Amino acid sequence: MTFRPPVPPRMSDVAERAGVSKMTVSRVLAGRSVSPATRERVQKVIDELGYVADAAAGALSSGRSEFVAVLVPSLASSNFSDTVRGLNAALTPHGLQLLLGDTDYRLEQEELLVRSMLRHQPRCVALTGGRHTDATRTLLQRAGIPVVEMWDLPTDPIDTAVGFSNATAARAMVRHLHASGYRRIGFIGGASERDRRGLDRMRGYIAEMKSLELGEPRVIRLGDSPITMSHGAPAIGALLEAWPDTEAVMCVSDMSAFGAMMECHRRGLSVPGDIAIAGFGNFEVSWCSQPTITTVSVDAYGIGLRAGEALLAELKARETAGTNSASAQTQRAKAIKIDFTVIPREST
Repeated sequence: MTFRPPVPPRMSDVAERAGVSKMTVSRVLAGRSVSPATRERVQKVIDELGYVADAAAGALSSGRSEFVAVLVPSLASSNFSDTVRGLNAALTPHGLQLLLGDTDYRLEQEELLVRSMLRHQPRCVALTGGRHTDATRTLLQRAGIPVVEMWDLPTDPIDTAVGFSNATAARAMVRHLHASGYRRIGFIGGASERDRRGLDRMRGYIAEMKSLELGEPRVIRLGDSPITMSHGAPAIGALLEAWPDTEAVMCVSDMSAFGAMMECHRRGLSVPGDIAIAGFGNFEVSWCSQPTITTVSVDAYGIGLRAGEALLAELKARETAGTNSASAQTQRAKAIKIDFTVIPREST
């Protein structure tokens, strides 16, 4: 006997059993005006048959799907997963669903994902960072849909940006270490050019070291993105080998800070007695470790929430004023700044 997979019910099946036209079924599914009795009868048949509407067909008829394309560098990062949760909290109550893509910190991968997702006619796009390939910028600018860049405040945003300056946050951490009495301060980060926010933190560290006249920056770049705990140990080892008199170190993330601190313990070095260690991100490990880790806290969930609200506001403005109207363009907020906080803890 030849196995034949079950055929899913079609709209015509619903219409036939309910005794209505396919157009009436379509109106029920779209929430348009139908008599209560007819709506109830059609919905009962839909439930009985287990009919699921073809989203692609709906997108063709309306011109747009009901999803939002969201691109993040890594779904393994709790910060970016919190941002996705914030987006979801803002958009889901309005009937919008997220279509997620992981760029792996690669601008070329981001471009491929943008090309692919735009073919499916998303209502809007949320992507991480303010640096993209020229092709990605062109694609998004010509798409004619709301775009929000998250976790950064680019000088020339594609549409709307929701984030903060990673360089400014890093400078604030260096000032905190300086105010705590440390002068010989190092920095450990990744060797890859892909983590643009990590590079901005390094640049902020270098700028503040020069501003405070603390001598030549002590920078160790080691490991590919994303930076994990495993990168911290060899990085702190390389730093202490190059500059044995280092008093404090700022790490590009709490993950590398934890790895660095564990290596100090293995070497018999006291934290912060022999060397102070600070991280970035306020990950769970920073307040569960011993000692707890001084860090920069950023509201990752809030970034997603504000980004979602910005997209909804832009969709509403375009519906009210027209997609290409001047009033819709002038009402748009180009930059939404998210606050960060330096959290002093036991490690410094």
